[in-house]
Amino acid sequence: MLLLLGFLVGWSPIVMAARPLKMNIVFIIADDLGNVVNQSDPRHPVKTPNLAKFAQSAMTFNRAYCQIPLCNPSRASIFTGLRPDQTGVFDLSRHFREQIHNVETLPELFRDNGWTTGRIGKIYHNDVPNGIGTDGLDDHLSWDMVFNPKGRDVEEEASITNPTADRPVSSALSWLKAAGGDGEQTDGMIATKAVEWINEHKNEPFFLGVGFFRPHTPYVAPASYFDLYPLDQVHLPASPEDDRDDIPVAAFAHNNATANYGLDEMTRKKALQAYYSSVSFVDAQIGRVIEGLNSSGVGNRTVVVVCSDHGYHLGEHNGIWQKRTLFEESARTSLMIRVPGATGNGAVCNKVVEFIDLYPTIAELGNLASSLNLPGRSLMPLLEIPSIDWQGVAVTQILRPADDRFDKPVMGRSVRTDRWRYTQWNEGRDGEELYDHEKDPHEINNLANAPESKPMIESLKSKFIGRANGLTPSTPFDPTRL
Repeated sequence: MLLLLGFLVGWSPIVMAARPLKMNIVFIIADDLGNVVNQSDPRHPVKTPNLAKFAQSAMTFNRAYCQIPLCNPSRASIFTGLRPDQTGVFDLSRHFREQIHNVETLPELFRDNGWTTGRIGKIYHNDVPNGIGTDGLDDHLSWDMVFNPKGRDVEEEASITNPTADRPVSSALSWLKAAGGDGEQTDGMIATKAVEWINEHKNEPFFLGVGFFRPHTPYVAPASYFDLYPLDQVHLPASPEDDRDDIPVAAFAHNNATANYGLDEMTRKKALQAYYSSVSFVDAQIGRVIEGLNSSGVGNRTVVVVCSDHGYHLGEHNGIWQKRTLFEESARTSLMIRVPGATGNGAVCNKVVEFIDLYPTIAELGNLASSLNLPGRSLMPLLEIPSIDWQGVAVTQILRPADDRFDKPVMGRSVRTDRWRYTQWNEGRDGEELYDHEKDPHEINNLANAPESKPMIESLKSKFIGRANGLTPSTPFDPTRL
């Protein structure tokens, strides 16, 4: 079923000789981290010293895009290497194996070829906070062993501040300035276990998935991290008052139909402070894992991936929070990769890449390949030479449920090139968007209705064609589960 690639994967013999045949993989994913760690965006000056240090020895992909900005379907896409149209997963309750049966996940590929695989925390989908400490929608074929830590953040849920009582803390702008130290929180326990696991398995090839639950709401972090962000230094992103006037109704997520959830400015600043604090807390835990890996003696033969599952809104476009949109903030996300011996380590790559590219990249680094016809392409050429001609295109999609706005589900699809973003809702019947990132990086001016934009729109539409080739779901999609 599987094909060992050997030297036929496109590496030069010199580069191949410099790398072990069975490198370890540490795949770190943070929930709802978004792209806020991109220090080139002055709207969100978040303190992430450990990620900044890691970036010195890894490649930072500055234009990495998820396939769907929602936890469960994004993770299903990442670890199967398939687009959501192929997995048939668009919601938070559906397991990808319900939809598509003949699939081999990325960790399963390594497990089948002799690597010991482990999961600590959230890799596939878990509800937050109710799913913490459980398997959630885990995939048992992916792992030899799993660990589900559960810290005091779950036990202290009653102390969480939730200014929107009609919304559960899992989807509200809710927060807790927690007592105690890092190690008492779930994510602190995950970092501790990850370092222990690496040392226990350092004498064998391994694939370790480390999944942090923060900064997903409720935004929980020890008090010391809140102290990094005095409220008088927290500033909400500004948008023109008429920013929404030229945007289709479908562009706004059904769970954020009211701008800013109706919250006043100070409450929003407190929520933003708490989010930043959670990011800095997770940054510290990621730093502990990487430092532990380096201290174990196997860092020089271990590939390290650090990413979020999708982008994240923090009040842009006059009051969008969280995810489920096709704007840049929701589609673009964090991605860093460190490959032992790669010439691009320490560089920033500004080429457009997609998260479905991760599967073929990591597989290639293990000298493996799936038997499936995966739609992504390996990032190895960029990891060696980040400035090469790439011609990257990213497609992101989201499905709107039927509600008081739409009598049936509405699919949105967006294509991102180096300069442009084009988005269509219900194949354009419920609206279109076109943004020129060269002149409008925050997507304020929708050019879709301008007559002179029609040739560009037709050109960008053509980039959707064929981008979902391959497997199709074996189970029909059930929109009532959205």
